Amino acid sequence: MTLRRRLVDWVLVGILILVPALVLRSSLSRGTPSAFDQAVVRITAPLEAGVSWIVEGIGGMWARYVALVDVESENRELREENDTLRKQVAELVRAADDVAALEELALVKKRTPTDTLGARVIGAPLSPQFRVMRLRIDRGDKEVQQDLAVIAGTGPVGRIDKVYGGYADVVLISDTRSKVDVVLKRTGARGTLVGLGKPDSYACVLKSLELAAKPELRAQVGDEIVTSGVGSIFPPGLVIGKVSRLDGDDGMFQNLEVEPTADVSRLRAVTVLLVLPPPADPDAKTKKRSEPAFMERAL
Repeated sequence: MTLRRRLVDWVLVGILILVPALVLRSSLSRGTPSAFDQAVVRITAPLEAGVSWIVEGIGGMWARYVALVDVESENRELREENDTLRKQVAELVRAADDVAALEELALVKKRTPTDTLGARVIGAPLSPQFRVMRLRIDRGDKEVQQDLAVIAGTGPVGRIDKVYGGYADVVLISDTRSKVDVVLKRTGARGTLVGLGKPDSYACVLKSLELAAKPELRAQVGDEIVTSGVGSIFPPGLVIGKVSRLDGDDGMFQNLEVEPTADVSRLRAVTVLLVLPPPADPDAKTKKRSEPAFMERAL
């Protein structure tokens, strides 16, 4: 190492020692600073500002990084908590729906003067327009049979079509294979309700409804249609639908479109009527009880 290099090193070391000492001396001085102290402060102030800016910047970046790490951790915990709460809400909603379905079945059973059997809806195939085409229930060949009526708290749903194993398929009121003898509740006029089988609606058509001479006795939009109980698997008096559209008449009969009252897209449970209700007997002092299905009464 050359003498010149040694001198430079010693000078640098001296400056590094002297400058902090002078800055410290100027900072600790009391009273009016001397000209020397003012010169030291004037020279070292930019250097202190630069060092302070660098230190604060590095400290701020570190603080933001730590804060981001904490925020990410909190976000992760919040997401997990939200997922848990969402699952709990879904379970509570399902439980509430089950309770509502059971209450509805109990009301249907209380209003229906015949043996009934509750069933859970386990399948509902949809059309391309998202309309339910049929229902599948969890009752099989040991409990139900073909052509038994299926109803809900809001009205008739359809009839059992196929039974296999522990399941059964239900043909809906809106199906073209469905025909029900009905009565216009307001006037007492009779007709036949036939499903239209549309893929985009549950509409039915009311056929053979005689055209009344008086306009006020003719069907109107909003009129309730009820089952007549004549030649039908459904007991009389059940509201099966409401008139949704008037399609004119052909001189003898009115042409009506009817919307079923039972919303099959929301059904979670239904009631199967195991036998038809007994006919009214005006001479009997006690009510008749329906015969048991399959030689044994349902529990």
